[in-house]
Amino acid sequence: MTTAPNILLITTDQQRHDTIGPRAPEFLRTPHLDHLAREGVRFDAAYAQTAICVPARTSIMTGQSPFAHGMTCNGSTSDVMGRDDTLPAVLRGRGYGTAAIGKMHFTPPRARHGFDELVLPDDYYRWMRESGIPERPMRTGLGQNELYPGTSTVPESLTLTSWIAEESVRYIRDRRDPTAPFFLWTSFSKPHPPLDPPEPYASMYRDAPIPEPVFGDWSGDDRCPEAVKRWRQRQSYDLVPPGVIKAARAAYYGLVTHIDYAIGHILAALQDVGLFDDTLIVFTSDHGEYLGDHHTGSKVFFHDASARLPFLLRPPKSWHTHWHGTASEALATHADILPTLLAAAGGRPGPGVEGQNLLAVLSGDEPPRSHLCATATEAPSADPLYHAITDGRHKYIWYPEGPASQLFDLADDPLELTDLSGEERTAGVQEDLRRELVRHLNEYGSLTCDRLPETPPRGDSTADRRARSWPGYHTEWTEADVRH
Repeated sequence: MTTAPNILLITTDQQRHDTIGPRAPEFLRTPHLDHLAREGVRFDAAYAQTAICVPARTSIMTGQSPFAHGMTCNGSTSDVMGRDDTLPAVLRGRGYGTAAIGKMHFTPPRARHGFDELVLPDDYYRWMRESGIPERPMRTGLGQNELYPGTSTVPESLTLTSWIAEESVRYIRDRRDPTAPFFLWTSFSKPHPPLDPPEPYASMYRDAPIPEPVFGDWSGDDRCPEAVKRWRQRQSYDLVPPGVIKAARAAYYGLVTHIDYAIGHILAALQDVGLFDDTLIVFTSDHGEYLGDHHTGSKVFFHDASARLPFLLRPPKSWHTHWHGTASEALATHADILPTLLAAAGGRPGPGVEGQNLLAVLSGDEPPRSHLCATATEAPSADPLYHAITDGRHKYIWYPEGPASQLFDLADDPLELTDLSGEERTAGVQEDLRRELVRHLNEYGSLTCDRLPETPPRGDSTADRRARSWPGYHTEWTEADVRH
């Protein structure tokens, strides 16, 4: 590690953990991610501490947990970070040229937060409108929260996924400073809905043995925590027919493969300029997607379908680490990315960084964390939807509304089909996790006592919830377009 490597961070939006590694369906085609796993390390116990887009990205940028940076729902990134001490800023301080290409979810969108260069989906939509191309992207009418399949309204070469990859290729080949190492964050906006892959991906898995959704013994209306039940009823995910869920899953897998093949263009560009072997590559997602599991869709809660992450770290070949083709059970999260990449660049994080240097964990120089805590809210200053904790083997989730709790044994029950929270045989495990969760919340000022928060049921009806949903209809119009 004597020479600072080039660094490529690749993220996707709403990609489940079981789309890579041994839990991925055998039919799913991800040759480039598989190759990175063979050359690197797969972290099988990686989690989003808040399974929502902006909090996850804020943790990547700051190296802090949501408990520290305070972003526990989608909101303005400029409220919690500026241009100093962010991931690109600290790498720029080590001599790196920095660029972000794709979905950043910054507020305002052109806030650089320390990046030298920012290329956004807005640029793609503007290019599509100004180029004279008659096709328009994502005109299926499907919203960004809907669990229904569609097909791309533009060919593969004109999709946002392909454009993000090609802009990344242009940066690697033409726009970077060749006299300095680079840090490039390539951020794909898929497989987040709308589930509209282009051909050949739209039909690639239609006849595949698509896994059926799983339903925990707790996911029926009689046992489901009220917060989870309200979420799925507001979007009516529990009313989506099984045939539609199967088609939606096929489209989702198509989007994953489209991204993988697009990543192949980026890896080829690194190869073409002689940098592939010497580039540190990290791949992950901001969170997962229920895809009908437990009668719901989207994300937010701390079940594995929603919060567990695909996470790969491929070191430069010159490091001779002997990590290639291995899997780690160390608990990992988004906040670990900043200290890990900074360590690769020869630096040390500042005092506000909470994440772990995963390179030190892999080499045995630091022990892995013993616990990882999580939380989320619906809006700023709102009551928490849940607080949660995992030690890698067991997971405890506390829902203040009601209140309600869940306990899962992830070793014996990886699909979280059985809630053990009321069983005497697991009472000791639950109490230990609960005590550690209370200690953690007190440390961050979320609690000032030894009791987890409780709130009464809101009393809203199922009909009220279904009438207040927002499917997030897609639009390519930017804020500037609306103003003018």
